[in-house]
Amino acid sequence: MYDVLVAIDNAEDERAVAQAKAITDLPTTDGSVRAHLCHVFQENPEGASVHQISAVRRAREALEAAGIECVHHEASGEPADELLAAADDVDADAICVCGRRRRPTGKAVFGSVTQDVILGTNRPVLAVPAPKKE
Repeated sequence: MYDVLVAIDNAEDERAVAQAKAITDLPTTDGSVRAHLCHVFQENPEGASVHQISAVRRAREALEAAGIECVHHEASGEPADELLAAADDVDADAICVCGRRRRPTGKAVFGSVTQDVILGTNRPVLAVPAPKKE
């Protein structure tokens, strides 16, 4: 089984769907991929669950339609740190992230979870480009 940790935020469903498409396009045989859908809450005063995140549901729908098994994970804290810990916990073969389209100054000022994940792991990272807005 090839285990992929899929880092999903709740900003845009389209990014999660793009990640699901990238995973379904992996050159594997049927039933050989398991997607670990992971959302990290930075603030969660209402006690929401990963199952309530629209982007997670959309990714799960696309993956399951392609015959890919999905497992849910949630954490609270700094996204990059928690994603790396989750990848260790599930012994992921790869991590799938989706960047945001930002100007270079925005990247410098606000940092990048995608960059922190890439630099913080020895696992392969599948960096899916953010879908273009039409």
